[in-house]
Amino acid sequence: MLSRTKAPVVAGAALALLAPLLAGCGGGGGGGNTTITVLAASSLTGSFTDLGQAFEKAHPGVAVKFAFDSSATLAQEATQGAPADVLATADTKTMASAKAAQAASPQVFATNVMVLATPAANPAGITGFTDLDKPSVKFVMCVPTAPCGVVGQALLDQDHITGKPVSQEVDVKSVLATLTEGEADAGIVYTTDAVAAGSAVKALPIPGSARQTTSYPIAPLTQSKHSSLAREFIDMVLSTRGQAVLRKAGFGAP
Repeated sequence: MLSRTKAPVVAGAALALLAPLLAGCGGGGGGGNTTITVLAASSLTGSFTDLGQAFEKAHPGVAVKFAFDSSATLAQEATQGAPADVLATADTKTMASAKAAQAASPQVFATNVMVLATPAANPAGITGFTDLDKPSVKFVMCVPTAPCGVVGQALLDQDHITGKPVSQEVDVKSVLATLTEGEADAGIVYTTDAVAAGSAVKALPIPGSARQTTSYPIAPLTQSKHSSLAREFIDMVLSTRGQAVLRKAGFGAP
């Protein structure tokens, strides 16, 4: 079952970025009590929550609800006809697996790279990616079925790291939670998640991470009952101001 929560109030910095966008948007979806649902990779939680709030302000009477989860899970739900309007995944391969559910060709709207995160205090004294080969270091990463797990494993292979994770989590949010709860010494996460975690974690670059850049595509879904609003939400994500919100969250350009 999809869990959906109403987007919370946007932080002041995000509102400042979005103010010109709000001023330029009409109430194209306004009137009545309409809800559109966006299925989005968990690494998009912060930026899409901000964009959802902006969309609601630009479209009186329209609510945006989100289901943030592993891309693989969301793609499967979309293909099975989950009542939703938009799908945004953390890689193009997963989006392709949901091709039957897409009402239009996906558009890449952002990119991301992975970093090595440690708890803020860094009790294990980790200084670089190669420390993951130390028997004493406990690290975590995403499950191999999630895009973050695929990229994480590619980085381990690329840098000849043979150490094994003590656990594999369903998504990057779970990896971060394991770190902040003191259950691991390090974790492989997206740059954006390290940015969102703020002072709770310390981020270290991974050698050659740019060679494993992941692209984020977005597409409207065939089962959408509000196709025009779904298209307008996607247009907001792709707009100059929408892209500014994504850049602030740490995402790279498409």
